[in-house]
Amino acid sequence: MDKQYIIGVLVSNISGVLSRVSGMFTRRGFNINSLTVGETENSDFSRITIAFHGDDEIKDRIIRQLDKLHDVKAVEVLEKHDTVTRELLLIKVRNNSEIRQDIMTAVEIFRSKIVDYSPEALTIEITGETTKIDAFIELVKPYGIMEMCRTGIVAVERGGNCLNSMNN
Repeated sequence: MDKQYIIGVLVSNISGVLSRVSGMFTRRGFNINSLTVGETENSDFSRITIAFHGDDEIKDRIIRQLDKLHDVKAVEVLEKHDTVTRELLLIKVRNNSEIRQDIMTAVEIFRSKIVDYSPEALTIEITGETTKIDAFIELVKPYGIMEMCRTGIVAVERGGNCLNSMNN
């Protein structure tokens, strides 16, 4: 049975590493649903968070293949119940006097904020779990989505566990 997996990958912060990691998925025919990457608390390392769907066999193959890559320092499956996940969405919605109050009510209820305002458009920033982001998109669709971009999932384990074992 297919389920979503989220894995954290600690890599050397050097040119070409992301290409090698994503290339491994491409060569083996694995689809990435979400990929985020950024520098960590130590500028020598970057953290890649990858979300994908598959079964346990696919998950195990992906982990084994990532472990073989030279610049990969750590790979860990982030279990949903032990992980804090967030995503950021910037969404531009049509603005006019007939719908403005409805959109502003949605912004308030979803604890998001308007980061740019013009007579023609409202740009809204919202963070949260993927289900919250999806629900907000569905709610504002009837008002006219002009543009949107999502960061993809970022995730960190709850408590004192760290992907970077050098912090322990």
